[in-house]
Amino acid sequence: MRKTTLLGRVAEQERLAALVSGITEHGGALLLRGQAGIGKSALLGEAAGVAQAGGVRVLSVTGAESEQHFPYAALQQLLYPVRSGIEALPRPQRDALKAALGLAEGGLPDVYLVGLAALNLLSEAGTPLLLLVEDAHWLDQASADVLAFVARRLESEPIVFLSAVRDGVRCQFDKAGLPSLQVEPLTDELSASLLDRVSPGLEQPVRERLLAEAAGNPLALTELPHTVQPDSLLKATLPLNVRLEHAFGDKFTALPGPTRMCLLVAALNDRGTVAETLAAAAAALGVPVGADALAPAAEARLIDLEGGLTFRHPLIRSAIVQTTTAPERQAAHRALADALAKEPERQVWHLAAATSTPDETIASALVTAAERAQYRAGVGAAIAALQEAARLSETPQLRADRLLRAADLSVEAGRPDLVRRLLAEAASGELTAQDQARATWIRSSFDDGLVEDTAGPIELAKLARSVHEDGDLELAMRVLWGAGMRCFWSEPGPEGRQHLLDVADSLPLDERDPRLIAILAYVAPIERGKTVAAGLMELAGQTGGDPQIERFLGSAALQIGGFELSARFSSSAAAGLRKQGRLGLLGRALTVHAWSATRLGNLGVALPAAEEAARLAKETNQTFMYGFALSTQAEIAALRGQYAEAAALAAEAEHVGLAAAARPVLATVQLARGLAALGEGRHADAFADLHRIFDPAEPAYQLALRCYVIAELAEAAIRCGQEDAVRKIVRELEKDAQQTSSPALHTGLRYVRAVLASDDKAEKLFGAALAADLTGWPLERGRLQLAFGEWLRRHRRAAESRVHLRAARETFDALGLVPWSERARNELRAAGEISPRRTPDAREQLTAHELSIAQLAADGLTNREIGQRLYLSHRTVSTHLHRIFPKLGITSRADLPAVLQNAQA
Repeated sequence: MRKTTLLGRVAEQERLAALVSGITEHGGALLLRGQAGIGKSALLGEAAGVAQAGGVRVLSVTGAESEQHFPYAALQQLLYPVRSGIEALPRPQRDALKAALGLAEGGLPDVYLVGLAALNLLSEAGTPLLLLVEDAHWLDQASADVLAFVARRLESEPIVFLSAVRDGVRCQFDKAGLPSLQVEPLTDELSASLLDRVSPGLEQPVRERLLAEAAGNPLALTELPHTVQPDSLLKATLPLNVRLEHAFGDKFTALPGPTRMCLLVAALNDRGTVAETLAAAAAALGVPVGADALAPAAEARLIDLEGGLTFRHPLIRSAIVQTTTAPERQAAHRALADALAKEPERQVWHLAAATSTPDETIASALVTAAERAQYRAGVGAAIAALQEAARLSETPQLRADRLLRAADLSVEAGRPDLVRRLLAEAASGELTAQDQARATWIRSSFDDGLVEDTAGPIELAKLARSVHEDGDLELAMRVLWGAGMRCFWSEPGPEGRQHLLDVADSLPLDERDPRLIAILAYVAPIERGKTVAAGLMELAGQTGGDPQIERFLGSAALQIGGFELSARFSSSAAAGLRKQGRLGLLGRALTVHAWSATRLGNLGVALPAAEEAARLAKETNQTFMYGFALSTQAEIAALRGQYAEAAALAAEAEHVGLAAAARPVLATVQLARGLAALGEGRHADAFADLHRIFDPAEPAYQLALRCYVIAELAEAAIRCGQEDAVRKIVRELEKDAQQTSSPALHTGLRYVRAVLASDDKAEKLFGAALAADLTGWPLERGRLQLAFGEWLRRHRRAAESRVHLRAARETFDALGLVPWSERARNELRAAGEISPRRTPDAREQLTAHELSIAQLAADGLTNREIGQRLYLSHRTVSTHLHRIFPKLGITSRADLPAVLQNAQA
């Protein structure tokens, strides 16, 4: 441990030192949380000293409130020392990072592709790195998103990420799931020791009041004694942060006029140089200002001039701003704007800050800044620019338009609180009928679910019609799409669905428009099932490789039970979205792919897809999709006989689903529980779990998904004496089957007809079910073979039964459905045939994440290529492979194809 002057921070220093000293073995991340002045910066400084002493390179950045409006501003500063490595990145990453950092023009970069580029750039820096981020709560949103992405992926990298976050201030890292360390106040004994060190000889009443006022805060203990008069201290009742700001403010007001103006300019400026600060101060004062003007501030310990001009503590910056008058601040902003004539993106913010009355020229420039920020994926910066533009707008209509645009972007940013505030602000002015329609749509456009006071489907249907009649077909389609999604996640009832159908039919759209097909599938999966199926078949192979279109079609195919098509479309969509780096949409496509593949029994595909979908959905704050992916993982675990894991996943998914009333999540949870109960022989429990999916009064009821689990319900019903109850449901589904060509529904009904039939009809119905085209539906074929074999054995036709039971066993062995293959083995044993012992395959020895990496490596992809596909660094891939090989009993990647092929055989 290095020698240190920090008191009472041994445990914190040891934890930081352990992270840094172990950097060559593995990386990591840690957030330091605590009140202002508690010592977070000092601890980061100590960590930097340990790093430098050990030959670790330190890269650092400090968040600044004035830079929050500039997307990737913090990232640009952090990566500047290693920018030469950008050219060595793969082209998509290189182009994305250059566009984000303003080094080249390019298309809209996805923040996660920028994140992967930053991760690889840092990984290839050639030396272990310590990344320090001070005042993370003031980072621009785009930089914070990228750094959170990087910090979550450092386990196998020689990189440590440390960040300081102030308590009580909203921070982008709050939802990143990173480990944190709370920096607590000093004990009474240590506080007294520190105070006596910095201010010996204090009178006892003053000393006691200082200790009470500081409450263990080291900065307060250090600064307050030198800046506050004893009489005023004894009367003080202000909060500590305010007391410290006043203390720094008193130091500031005691400085000479030119010095004060330099500090004010620096406090209001973003990433300004000393020369820029002096020039702006001179412009504001109208007299020359030299570098010697900064010396009194350095002597007062307000700034540090080593390597530039930096404030010794963030509270100093805010204290200066609070201490000055509005005219003084406006003068400083005007001077900065003049100094930044060649940087219009920075200049416009200072012009806006210097203006208190409407100014359309500045407002228009802010709108341009918002568009550029949005182009660079800086949604947060774009929202802020539009809000400021609204403040300076010269007409009510322009003000409303800009507030509504900001609210629309706030939906994309996942900020319902901000959406409500912006819509309320817009509503306080004059809104046209079109603006009111936009406001209604924005309020209801969280397409992953509902927020409070959103419009219902009938209101949205009327809104879509009205918007179209006003000539905006594109907005009408957006409204209708959001309403259609609502029909999946919630249950609007027949009337609501019919209103949406009527509007969809009235819009002048090509009947093969992918968006229309998806809307029809969501709104009327039964009534329009044949129309949707025909459209899907016609569009298959005609998407032009557009992943967004393929995502629409994959979702539509899932609604109508076309799981083969759904898996095909969503797999292709996922591949395209990976290349584009659109992780939010990728998580959605993977969820659909995993759900469809699971229903087909293709667990080798479903398992890694569901795991990655859950991980991405959580990372991109998509609550509904996270729950849907979790429930799919629970279903997979139940099919594999991993009942404890299935129960845990189902419980977590149910928590998400109930909180948001997400019916598909809850339906899949009940399916997972029903499958687990079937596997454990708890048939009455299985029936009760599965029956909830078919009961309209239950939150697990989902119009489309209920059609695709009838086989499981019938199996449970037969084994617990509930045949009559299931026959009633079957009669309803038979009516639905007349309207739709759904492969899943018709396959399920063929199974149910056979297992519920009387002895004189069963064999013929089993034969018809097995004769149907089940190519691509191995789970359904295996289920039929098992049921028919069981029926034959019960009717004393053991020799015939063995053929079907053997086929079922082989199918379930190949699919990795352990409980099902054990059932087939038991039936074969009862029929007079002993089965060979089943050997666990690779899928059961590897985690879902490891299986995904192993499959890609077996396909011949390099570690770098695997990393690009899974948004990992190549070192992380290498680490996983070295864990995978011993699990599979192999020594190199050359052995992977044979091992994984045997698992699928």
